[in-house]
Amino acid sequence: MRADYDFPRLTRADFPRLAGWLACDHVAEWWGDPATELALIDQEIDEGLVDMRLVELQGQAFAFIQDYDIADFPAPHLADQPPRTRAIDTFIGDTAYLGKGHAPGYLRQRARRLLAARAAQVVVDPDPKNTRAIAAYRKAGFRGETQRGCGDGQQAQVMTFTPSSLHKYSGVRGSAPAPAPKA
Repeated sequence: MRADYDFPRLTRADFPRLAGWLACDHVAEWWGDPATELALIDQEIDEGLVDMRLVELQGQAFAFIQDYDIADFPAPHLADQPPRTRAIDTFIGDTAYLGKGHAPGYLRQRARRLLAARAAQVVVDPDPKNTRAIAAYRKAGFRGETQRGCGDGQQAQVMTFTPSSLHKYSGVRGSAPAPAPKA
């Protein structure tokens, strides 16, 4: 299944929906206190450093995704990444869309758009215990097993989507990895 996702910009009019999603157990487990997260989003929406968007399929919003240049938010576990690296944070809010392959699809589509807009690469940094997210990132084409400290006592698994990811396993159900090129 190949879907075409839309990524409309998040506005304050979307905050009630976002607040509801942040309060869902499957989101709050990894994102933290919903009121705190919504306050941070409210602050960052005007600063322009974070590109915050909804994810829609056929006009129905079901997820949140944001990306930013890691140089604007220095983090020790990402310090060795190249300039123009964009980081992504995301979650599916609408439970009807969980477990149906949408996360790998929209993550791959968004990462490709960021690379086309001249990002050197795209990085994600899930909690190593968040195996569901890690599996979705892998299916989308992100690679990396390195776990690093974030500077706050937490660990993150650093995974990257690079221009070479565009030519590798697409992660679409039923497809197989592309054969390795012959030397």
